[in-house]
Amino acid sequence: METKKVIGKRRFSMTITTIVFVFLYLPIFALVVLSFNSARQGVAWTGFTLKWYAELFRQSDIWAAFLNTIIIAVTSSVAATAIGTFAALALYWYQSRLKSYLGILVYTPLIIPDILMGVSMLVFFVAVGLPLGLFTIFLAHVTFCVSYVTVTVMTRLEDFDYSVVEVARDLGARNRQVFTKVVAPIIMPGIMAGFLLSLTLSIDDFVITFFVAGPGSTTLPLKIFSMIKFGVSPVINALSTLLLIGTLFVSFFGSKFRKLIF
Repeated sequence: METKKVIGKRRFSMTITTIVFVFLYLPIFALVVLSFNSARQGVAWTGFTLKWYAELFRQSDIWAAFLNTIIIAVTSSVAATAIGTFAALALYWYQSRLKSYLGILVYTPLIIPDILMGVSMLVFFVAVGLPLGLFTIFLAHVTFCVSYVTVTVMTRLEDFDYSVVEVARDLGARNRQVFTKVVAPIIMPGIMAGFLLSLTLSIDDFVITFFVAGPGSTTLPLKIFSMIKFGVSPVINALSTLLLIGTLFVSFFGSKFRKLIF
């Protein structure tokens, strides 16, 4: 009797899991399939074609927005990773009466609504007279990505054995050598995870970017939003499919890189 109950629970859990995965991934699968559909409107299959990909590569404005997105994502992720890593080290190791308050400030951007952060940054940039453009988008993305990096690295530091630092200092290593030879290699998985998370968040961000972008600084999410107002074009399906392939490639490369290094 107990065995039947266990089997029944397993079947129920498997059924629910399957339904959830189908619900999550079926729209993505449909989008990929429709990117090869020759029909311009609707979801009825009328034949296989690659013309939407060819048309996508002929639209220079989309690729200009894609270039802006990559520039912002890479630069802001690098800056956020550097700042967030040192912030995590400072919050975890150094004792201060302000430590708890600083911890609250780190977690605040994670819970603040994006629209509130976007509006506040827009007001700040206008108040200081900073022209809206790629630089303001860069500053905004660094601001909200730093918190994610800090939290990720601090999670890695939870398992850090500080005795290895003391051993390195006993052997004559200086502070910079301790960091580059001991600390950095140990927390590198957390640093890489924070960087990849920042990269994903930056590429995906729309709300904050919408408020702080200026003329000539359109990113890919903003471009897709402007295109989709006139209907879901098969070109958008083709672009989304390429983004999906790129995301899977980055994830696979990051996993392989981590295995090779660690």
